[in-house]
Amino acid sequence: MELFEQINNDIKEAMKARDKVRLETLRNIKKYFLEAKTAPGANDTLTDDAAMKIIQKLAKQGKDSATLYQSQGRNDLAEEELAQVAVIEEYLPKQMSSEELEAAIKTIIAEVGATSMKDMGKVMGTATKQLAGKAEGAAISALVKKMLA
Repeated sequence: MELFEQINNDIKEAMKARDKVRLETLRNIKKYFLEAKTAPGANDTLTDDAAMKIIQKLAKQGKDSATLYQSQGRNDLAEEELAQVAVIEEYLPKQMSSEELEAAIKTIIAEVGATSMKDMGKVMGTATKQLAGKAEGAAISALVKKMLA
């Protein structure tokens, strides 16, 4: 089942369950999916890869918003954002642990033949492609810097 269809089915289930937060979050995801499908050049299609990128972006935005709200003392809004992020994350692949991420980056550094910070661009290019959806870009970047330094 495509991600788009799964979201549609889950919207129906959330309506039946009267789960307001889940319903609102899923409708928001669907809105972004529809915008992507109707964008010029999309030919009214949305691949699962494109859908996954949209979901990752929404999860990151939600976390960033929650952090901002907390820094401004608006914990009520932060809790709402984090509740929505929890729903969004159900559709993301399981994130790598720090040990798994470190092992994957060591392998990538060996593959690329990186030896210094000058090679960070090569390593990051390969790492972001291979680890897309499995780890956050910031975590990848920080670990690559640490290992190449």
